[in-house]
Amino acid sequence: MSVRHVLRYPHPSLKRVARRVEAGEDALVERVARDLVDTKQSNAGCVGLAATQLDYLVRMVVVDVSGHRRATTSNGQLVLVNPRVVRSWGAELGREGCLSLPDLTANVTRATAVVVEATDLWREALVIESTGFEARCLQHEIDHLDGILFLDRVASLTTDVFRRTHYS
Repeated sequence: MSVRHVLRYPHPSLKRVARRVEAGEDALVERVARDLVDTKQSNAGCVGLAATQLDYLVRMVVVDVSGHRRATTSNGQLVLVNPRVVRSWGAELGREGCLSLPDLTANVTRATAVVVEATDLWREALVIESTGFEARCLQHEIDHLDGILFLDRVASLTTDVFRRTHYS
């Protein structure tokens, strides 16, 4: 098991843009994927994690909303290399939290549906269509790869940010 420490804001790596994973970096992809999955699974209630949160400045995320109370659809466990949102539509305000800001939640407006292009661990091309809570989670984790935290997306720091009252 490869559980790693999740960086907390204001660690500078959380605000850095991650680089693309290039061909020939199979050992890195394998290590980061294992660490992402193991660390996500070790944190109760966690539905996603980005490589930058583990201080790997590469474009990789894991998302799995299976069984989460807010999920109406799920593509199962997604381990994505070089993910990018290529299409989005709709908008919805929803509450978000993050392991890197564990004591806060905030209301964030996100697209209600997205299409994400990425590759899998074997570098096969993927096109993922997602809606609802899973789409929100994908956008949140991909934002991390660009150095964007959910607090950067709130309309008002005074009315849309809340101290967490319970932990999943």
